[in-house]
Amino acid sequence: MGKCIAATAVCKAIKAQHPDDELIVVSGYPEVFLGNNKVDINLGFNDRVYFYKNHIKDGDFKLLMHNPYLETDFVARKGHLNQVWCEMFGITYNGEQPELFINNREQGFYSNKFRSDKPIFIIQTNGGAKDQPNKYSWARDMPIGAAQQLVNAFAKDYTVIHIRREDQLVLENTIPVHEGFRGLCVLLMMAQKRLLIDSFAQHAAAALGLPSVVFWIANTPEQFGYDLHTNIAAQPYTIKPELRHAIQLAQVCTKPCAGAETLVTQLCHTLGVWHN
Repeated sequence: MGKCIAATAVCKAIKAQHPDDELIVVSGYPEVFLGNNKVDINLGFNDRVYFYKNHIKDGDFKLLMHNPYLETDFVARKGHLNQVWCEMFGITYNGEQPELFINNREQGFYSNKFRSDKPIFIIQTNGGAKDQPNKYSWARDMPIGAAQQLVNAFAKDYTVIHIRREDQLVLENTIPVHEGFRGLCVLLMMAQKRLLIDSFAQHAAAALGLPSVVFWIANTPEQFGYDLHTNIAAQPYTIKPELRHAIQLAQVCTKPCAGAETLVTQLCHTLGVWHN
């Protein structure tokens, strides 16, 4: 989903260069492109019946279907994802940012649903696709022990909402939310504080113009992030990660570990609360 949100910036760049052309987007998350006036036709993968007949046969068209993750400049970390994506298609990139459009009806409905007597603090600790074999990725996810300490520091003064699927790790003193994408966008808009990882929520926050604190481990904000966020990147490795033992690493990292206290203190100060 995060890739689709990032793609809205690419759509903006394409339309800037080809304003009179019809832009058709086919994706796994068409809800991301709802209300986007840069997209003329918005289709899901299951909506492609008669696609060739309606949009390709005997027509003047150009397919933009390459994967930026397989581009040399992306693998070599020579530019931001959106820049590589545009240049791959021969589109001029002028720093376009992602954008999402949430209508007033959606805002009103979900604002009532998520109403809280205390300020809202949103945290996302885990990402990745549904039903992935390992529930924790050391390269992307927040160490759950450190995350729990952080939640405990905020739980008294904030309603802490944990964005997570039912198959992901649980945090105490939080309200788990299993909501659709559009509802989660409204929830991000309602929150006074947002602590996120390199997953869909940090892309959505950027697309909605919501400065957030974003936690980075293996990936970098230079490649996937946005300048409006406060980006906290991990220190260089002190030992070489043993990638063959990913499951064991995941089990170890779910417990408080060396350096967790320093991390929690830094995050608390960044988010505006003192941690003892």
